[in-house]
Amino acid sequence: MRRYSDAVTTGRVGEERDRAVFEYALLRVVPRLERGECVNAGVIVYCQERGFLAARSALDEGRLLALDPGADVAGVLRALEGVEAMCRGGEGAGVAGRDRPGQRFRWLTAPRSTIVQPGPVHGGLTEDPEAEVVRLLDRLVR
Repeated sequence: MRRYSDAVTTGRVGEERDRAVFEYALLRVVPRLERGECVNAGVIVYCQERGFLAARSALDEGRLLALDPGADVAGVLRALEGVEAMCRGGEGAGVAGRDRPGQRFRWLTAPRSTIVQPGPVHGGLTEDPEAEVVRLLDRLVR
């Protein structure tokens, strides 16, 4: 398989049209902000070219409770579900659900000091953004 950098250096970018640039961020749960410890709990993937925005989560409740036995697991699960709803957009996501996917992604990945926090934004190339969500969730969260 050719890498994107090979296509750029050879001038054959047209061969890579089936691949699109995407961005992603991990969703981290930081139960005690003062300690800075976290559990990866989800991923958000955005692909402007395909108009794609999705989030999936998989909270390891045992790991979370190991960091903070008093953690509000139900509250964390609701927050993660809220991120997924925001990515789906529409009426279930409130007023912001009407924004374009890129605007929602930027809002969701803005730094914040809450229990559920986005990590840094990273990029890559993908042929299938939906498959990328699952691949990243399996690799970085599960």
